[in-house]
Amino acid sequence: MKLVFHVNDVADLPYRTIELNVFNEKRSNSSRNFLGKVRVSGTGIAHREDDVNPQLHTLDKRSLFSHVRGEITFKLFLSDKEQVTGSGEPVVSGGVSKKTKKFQQQTTNTVVQNHTQANGVQENKKITHPNLTTHKSDPNMNDIKPVVITSIPGPPIAAVNTAVHGGVTSNGNRVGLFSVGSNEYGLKETKPHIGGLLNKDKTSSTYDLVEQMQYLYIRVVKGRDIPVTGAGELVAEVKLGNYRGITKRVGSNNVEWDQVFAFSKDTIQSSMVEIFVKERDKDDILGRVWFDLNEVPKRVPPDSQLAPQWYRMDDKRGDRAKAGEVMVAIWFGTQADEAFSEAWHSKAANVHLDGLGSIQSKVYLSPKLWYLRVSIIEAQDVILGEKGSGLMRYPELNVKVQVGNQVLKTRVAPAMANRSFSNPFWNEDLMFVVAEPFEDYVMVSVEDRVGPGREEIVGRVMVPVSVITRRLDSKEVASRWYNLDGHLGGPNDAKAGLRFASRIHIRATLDGGYHVLDEATMYSSDVRPTAKQLWKPHIGILEMGILGASNLMPMKIKDGKGGSSDAYCVAKYGSKWVRTRTVVDSLSPKWNEQYTWEVFDPCTVITIGVFDNSRVDKNPSGGLPGARDSRIGKVRIRLSTLESDRVYTHAYPLLMLHPSGMKKMGELHLAVRFSCANMLNMLHMYTMPLLPKMHYVQPLSVNQLDSLRYQALNVVAARLSRAEPSLGREVVEYILDHDSHMWSMRKSKANFFRLTHVLTWLSFMNRVIESMRNWSTPVYSSMFVVTFLIMVLMPELIVPSILLGFAVIGLWKYRFRARYPPHMDTRLSYADVVHPDELDEEFDSFPTSRSAEIVRNRYDRLRSVAGRIQTVVGDMATQGERFQALLSWRDPRASFLFVVVCFVAAIGFYLVPIRWVVAVWGLYFLRPPRFRNKLPSSAVSFFKRLPTMADSML
Repeated sequence: MKLVFHVNDVADLPYRTIELNVFNEKRSNSSRNFLGKVRVSGTGIAHREDDVNPQLHTLDKRSLFSHVRGEITFKLFLSDKEQVTGSGEPVVSGGVSKKTKKFQQQTTNTVVQNHTQANGVQENKKITHPNLTTHKSDPNMNDIKPVVITSIPGPPIAAVNTAVHGGVTSNGNRVGLFSVGSNEYGLKETKPHIGGLLNKDKTSSTYDLVEQMQYLYIRVVKGRDIPVTGAGELVAEVKLGNYRGITKRVGSNNVEWDQVFAFSKDTIQSSMVEIFVKERDKDDILGRVWFDLNEVPKRVPPDSQLAPQWYRMDDKRGDRAKAGEVMVAIWFGTQADEAFSEAWHSKAANVHLDGLGSIQSKVYLSPKLWYLRVSIIEAQDVILGEKGSGLMRYPELNVKVQVGNQVLKTRVAPAMANRSFSNPFWNEDLMFVVAEPFEDYVMVSVEDRVGPGREEIVGRVMVPVSVITRRLDSKEVASRWYNLDGHLGGPNDAKAGLRFASRIHIRATLDGGYHVLDEATMYSSDVRPTAKQLWKPHIGILEMGILGASNLMPMKIKDGKGGSSDAYCVAKYGSKWVRTRTVVDSLSPKWNEQYTWEVFDPCTVITIGVFDNSRVDKNPSGGLPGARDSRIGKVRIRLSTLESDRVYTHAYPLLMLHPSGMKKMGELHLAVRFSCANMLNMLHMYTMPLLPKMHYVQPLSVNQLDSLRYQALNVVAARLSRAEPSLGREVVEYILDHDSHMWSMRKSKANFFRLTHVLTWLSFMNRVIESMRNWSTPVYSSMFVVTFLIMVLMPELIVPSILLGFAVIGLWKYRFRARYPPHMDTRLSYADVVHPDELDEEFDSFPTSRSAEIVRNRYDRLRSVAGRIQTVVGDMATQGERFQALLSWRDPRASFLFVVVCFVAAIGFYLVPIRWVVAVWGLYFLRPPRFRNKLPSSAVSFFKRLPTMADSML
C-alpha cells in the first residue's frame, strides 16, 4: 500500500518530520490500541523510488513501562509519476478494514505535482478529482493530504508548461529543492529555520546561521562512599529509554569520571533518566539515581555552566543509607553549549571505544610555514677521499642539502681557470619549507661523483634551523664559513684534517616576506606573508553554518542495515581547519555547527569537503591498519562573489568523478555570511598586489613554486596527522588539491573551451563589422558610418565614448547579475560528455599501471592532438616570419616594393592629415558590397607571398 502526500514547498521538506503511528483495531467495540510510532526526518527522503531500499525502523514505545515491541519496514521517496484510478473510490491492495476504506473515501483534493524538464521549461500539473468528497485536513499537517493509491494503470497526467527563470516560476512559486532534469547538478536555494534569516539583528544570537538542536546533557562527575568489595573498577551507566551510555572505568579509591552525555531531544523515548553505578563486567547495581525530565532546567549560553550537585543513590533494594552518593549535573541545552564538542552522543552508541575520539568536532591550525633559502656559494681546501684516483681525474663536486625529508642538490661545480679543483664554486640557491617550532637540522654534504650512480661524501656540516637568521625583506644577510667534518679516509687523512680544515661558504635565511603556498594559487584561502609583523588588519568576518547533507550515496555496507555512511565535514580557510562531528549511520546527517574566520583578503576561496569516517567500525577496511576516509564531495566558495552582510542558504551538489563517470554523491546544505567591517578598506584591497612584496622583488620560478607547494603539503599533512583526533593525509590532499597538476584530457578540453569562450567577443565584433559592411540593414550601417566619421574628425571623443560604453553596459548587466554563489559546473568541467577512456586515463597512477596496448592507444591519441597543436603553432610562426621577411631581403623584389611603398606613404602622411587618411580608409573599408571585389586585396596578396622559415625545416 502506498500513501501519497502533497507537499506545498519541497524546499521546506528537509526541515519537516514524518511521523508514522501503528494501531491495533478491535472490531468488536470499534476501538484501537496504540502500538508504537516512528519519526523520520524529511532529509532522508530520496529523489526517486529506485534510489532507496525499504528501511527497517524500530517502533518507539508510548512509555517506559510499555511491553509492546515491534518493527516496521517502509520507504520514503519523491514521485512525479504516481497515478490514481478514475473511480470515486481508490482501490486498496490487500485486506483493509472498513474504517480505513471509509477514511479513503473521505480523502479529496489529490494533487500530484509533476516536475519534468523539457527545453528548459518546468512543468507542473494540479488535478482535482470531483468524485471524492471533501475532507478537512488536520491543521497540524500544514495542508498535507494523504491519498491511498495502487499501481493499477490509469490515465496519464498531462502537464502545463510553466516558465522558470532564475529558480522562480512565472507564477511566483520557487522551484522545489529536489528538482530533476538538467537542474539536478545545479545550486538550489533552501529556507532553513535559522536566526540569521528570521532575525534582522544578527547580533541577537551567536549561533544564528544554524538551526537550534535541543539536547539533554548529563554530566557525571564523581562518586563517594560507594560500597565496593575489594579493589574493583567502577563505571557509571546513563540510561534514557533504549539508549545507554557508559563512562570510563576508574578505581574504587578515586571514583572520578567527569564525562558528559548528550541525548538528542528528538530521540528521547522516556520521561525519566536513570544513572547506575556498577562494578566492571558485573550486572549488580551498587547505586541508582533517577531524574524526571519535566523538572530538568534549561540553559542557554552565555549563561554560566550548571554546577553539579551530590545526589544520594538507592541500592537495588531501594535503601539510600548505604548506596553512596554521585555528583551529577543535568540540563537541557543546544549545540552552542560548551560541553557539546566533548560530549558522548546518543547516536554514537554503536561506535567502539577506540573510534569515539574520531567522531568529535575539532578545530585544527596549520603550522606556521617558512621558506628556508640556503645559498651554496663556494668551498675551500676540499680534500678528496680517493687520493690515487683523484690525481688522474678532475673531481665532480656537488653539494647535497637535506632538511627533514626534503633533499636538493646543486649542479656539479664547473671548471674555472682561476680556481683549483679543491676550491669549487657553485653560487646556487636551494629553497625548502620548514614549520614552527623548528626541530630540524640543515645537513650540508659535499659529494664527489666517482662513478655512475656512485657518490662519495668528502665533508659535511649540520646547522640547526632554529639558529638561522630571519629576514622580512630582500636585504642581503651576512654569509658564514662552516668547517666541514666527517672525512672517511685513513689515519693520514685524519692528520691532514687536523692541519687543513675544509670549509664551505653558506648563506642561510628564513624568508618571512613570502607567503608559503600550500594550495593552488587560484584556490588560495590566504595570501598573507609568513612574518606576523607584515600582516595588515582584517577587513571582515566570514561566518559559515554547516547545516547538514541530504541524499548521500552509501559508502559502506553494514550488517543488517544495508548501505550507510558515517559522514563528517571539513572546512579550510587560511590556517584554520574545522571538522564537524561524525553523524553515525545516516545518509542525511545534520550537523548544525557554526564557525567563524577572519578575512584579510576578499579574493580568497573557502573549501568544504565531506568525507566518510572509516574509523567508526571496529574492523575498518576489513581489518587493515591505516584505513583511509572516503571522499564524498567538495564545495568551493569565492568570497568576492558574496554580497556583504547577506545570508546565503543553498544546497550545493556534491559531485565526484569516478572511472565510470560523474556521480552526484548528495547535497551539502550551508549558510554563509560575509560581513565587511569597512567598505573603503575592502575596496582598497582590490588595488593591492595579490601576493606579498617578496614574490615580486625576488620571484620564484614556476618549477620552484610547484616543488615548494608539494613540500608544504607534506609538512601540513604530517603535522595534522599528529593531532588527536588526527586529520588524515587523504583529507588534507583532497582539500588542498594535491593532484591538480596531473595530466587530464578532460581538463585540457575544458580549458580549451574556456579560452574559446573568452575570445567569443572577438568573433562577435567581427560579425558586427561584417554586418555593417554588408549593408544588410542600411539604417544601422549608415549610422555606423556617421559615427565613425565623427570619431575620426573629433578623436578626443574616442576614449570617453569607450569608457562611457563600458559603464553603461555594466549598469545594464547589473540587473542580470548572479544572485547565487558559483558552484561546480559539470558542463564547464566537460564532465557530462567525457569519454570513459579519458576518465580511466585521468585516474591512472603515475607512472602508469595500465597494459601496453592501452598505453599505446592513448599515446597515439595524444600524438594526434599534439599534431593539431603543432600545426596551429606553425601557422602562427609563419605569419610572424612573414612580417620579419618584409625587411630581411630574403625576397629582394618584395623587400624593394615594401621600401618604395614606405617612402611614398611617408611623404603622403606628411602632406595629408592623419584624420583624413583614416576617414578615407574607413569609407573605403565600409563601402557597399556592390562596389567591392571578391578577390583578396593587393596588400593581403603581397603579404601571403612573402617567404618564411618553413622552407628550411626538415
